[in-house]
Amino acid sequence: MAHRTPLFAAHQAAGARMVPFGGWDMPLHYGSQIEEHHAVRRAAGVFDVSHMRALDISGTHASDFLRYLLANDIARIKDPGGALYSCMLNPSGGVIDDLILYRRSADSYRLVLNAATTDSDLDWINAQAEPFAPVISRRDDLAMLAVQGPEARAKALPLLSADLRSALEQLKPFHACERDECFVARTGYTGEDGLEIILPNEQVIDLWQRLLNAGIRPCGLGARDTLRLEAGMHLSGQDMGPEVSPLTSGLGWTIAWEPSERDFIGRAALEKQRHAPLAERFVGLLLLERGVLRHGQPIVVNDQGAGVITSGGFSPTLERSIGLARITAEVTDACQVEIRGKRLAARLVKPPFVRHGEIKIPR
Repeated sequence: MAHRTPLFAAHQAAGARMVPFGGWDMPLHYGSQIEEHHAVRRAAGVFDVSHMRALDISGTHASDFLRYLLANDIARIKDPGGALYSCMLNPSGGVIDDLILYRRSADSYRLVLNAATTDSDLDWINAQAEPFAPVISRRDDLAMLAVQGPEARAKALPLLSADLRSALEQLKPFHACERDECFVARTGYTGEDGLEIILPNEQVIDLWQRLLNAGIRPCGLGARDTLRLEAGMHLSGQDMGPEVSPLTSGLGWTIAWEPSERDFIGRAALEKQRHAPLAERFVGLLLLERGVLRHGQPIVVNDQGAGVITSGGFSPTLERSIGLARITAEVTDACQVEIRGKRLAARLVKPPFVRHGEIKIPR
């Protein structure tokens, strides 16, 4: 049986179309995916992301453990409240998952894991932890909301406690603060400003309703996917995976090579790849003809296979189809994508396509 978030009944009452996703019953949309997308780009929307799982890690050697577990280096977070995006790799350098880590204190951290990989991620983390003896707590008692859009902070802050609101007014992007049982980060997955709010399960229904009453539109997985695609943000299991290196997934920037003496899982494999010519690279694509790019579609150049679409869809902001892809290194400008037996023209572009409401690519 699929899992359900504490807001399942609230989604049904709001007219959501529910679909299975990563072992959960989740809202796809509440009537119009396109309108939800535009609401986030132009005003504010709220997503129930309680299917994602918070994992708290603490202990005397918690920092040493996380510096070994993750490709990015948590030593870059100098003060409590800082956040870090990183890949968690296997020994061959493949991406087990991507995640955000928050530093809560000198030896206490919070990870946010993707829903579909939570159980396997936790098994992997526990298997690596023994030499460091950290305290690892899976926080199934917590729910999570993402309030996103140019008006998100202005509409959401008045609904939070005065103490928390005061701290959030000064909060920089990619930082977090917490008061009592409420943890709030200025992060997101849409390319817009906003907040991700982690709070006890029993409190989330009330906050959800107050956010809707404040004029923030409920949004489902459909808009979440088109928003993150426009923002050039990766989807675990499609744009990256255990067989694919971050160096060929557009995630090389998440690897902290220095200090050179820091060992992390997958480093030896990545060092070999780093100093060899890469056979593939990660790009954005803009479809120039009528059609829709989808995951798995082959890319063709001069009648030869040249790569594959990893993520694709219709961009409501651009009113064109866009995609992310891994292509052979020699492709530089134009290509064709095979869609239902036809080869349609596409142009290579550099993601993001849209960020903070602005189109970032030449059309």
